[in-house]
Amino acid sequence: MLLRRMLIMLGVVLLVVLALAASKGLSIYREIQMFSAPQPAISVSAAKAVEQPWQTRLPAIGTLKAIQGVDLTVEVGGTVREMLFNSGEQVSLKQPLLQMDSDVEQASLGTAQAELGLARVEFERGRSLVNRQSISKSEFDRLSASLQKANASVAQLQALLAKKRILAPFAGTIGIRQVEVGDYLSSGTIIATLQDLSKLHVDFFLPEQAVPKLVLGERVRLSVAAYPDESFEGAITAINPKVEDSTRNVQVRAMLDNPDGKLLPGMFANLQVLLAEQPVRVVVPETAITYTLYGNSVYVIEEQAAEGDTPAQLQVQRRFVETGERRRGQVVILKGLQAGEQVVTAGQLKLDNGAHVAIVDAPLEPSAE
Repeated sequence: MLLRRMLIMLGVVLLVVLALAASKGLSIYREIQMFSAPQPAISVSAAKAVEQPWQTRLPAIGTLKAIQGVDLTVEVGGTVREMLFNSGEQVSLKQPLLQMDSDVEQASLGTAQAELGLARVEFERGRSLVNRQSISKSEFDRLSASLQKANASVAQLQALLAKKRILAPFAGTIGIRQVEVGDYLSSGTIIATLQDLSKLHVDFFLPEQAVPKLVLGERVRLSVAAYPDESFEGAITAINPKVEDSTRNVQVRAMLDNPDGKLLPGMFANLQVLLAEQPVRVVVPETAITYTLYGNSVYVIEEQAAEGDTPAQLQVQRRFVETGERRRGQVVILKGLQAGEQVVTAGQLKLDNGAHVAIVDAPLEPSAE
């Protein structure tokens, strides 16, 4: 009786152990099946590398200058009697801008003109007398010298009077005046700045290696911080015939129109020289490039052939490339990628070599500028 009970208990325990082992085995089998099952494809965006003409450009920074611009000064000292312009207005060529007190000079000029009249009368009288040999030739020479001296004195005072009246040397926009009526001005005092804003120069420097590529008349495109969404175009007008010893750069000057007067002298300009050559380059969206310390790379999408019951799939391979110039969201690939190959443009952080992918949107084709 006791033996039968023990056998029954052993049988029950054995059945429980077998049930637990079967359950555990089934669980392990399911986990193995789950890990061995193919991973779902990773969703990415993609675009094809395309060949297109890519205009070569030389970047530089420069400073805008007026085609004509001066700080107006006085050449002789004196007191301001009359201001003949308003700050910021447009002035024309030879327009009077400032009149200084000239009473003393006017009085001196009157005296000099009276002496000139007397010297002229005496000279004419002496000419008639010398012809009749009534006076000596030396006396006539003295009268001629006196006439010349009187003429010079009048011309000198007239020139001094002209310097008391400041005229615009060219047409343009005059700045804020720095003096007022009644101020005493010494020689060299600045009264205002005058700038011709119809055209502007932009001076910039390029490395000496760029000299063979530069040609007079090449287009230049620039932008300024005041108008970040606008670009302005000009043309190269001069190339300095000397390379700077300290920097090994050559100075270049371009000219551009400024019909609306938006650009002002002294503005800082970011510019690009648009070279004539337009070689065909392989171009991809800039978002396709992964930048690292070890080099730049892209994920190239390749089609994996079907195997047995497994359908054809897309997988990626990481490939290091040599990049060139970047412009407006596009980047030139100099080495490592062929036109027509498809690259991942979004979702690279989820990828590794051999990962299966699915393209979720239409390819983003690079747009030519």
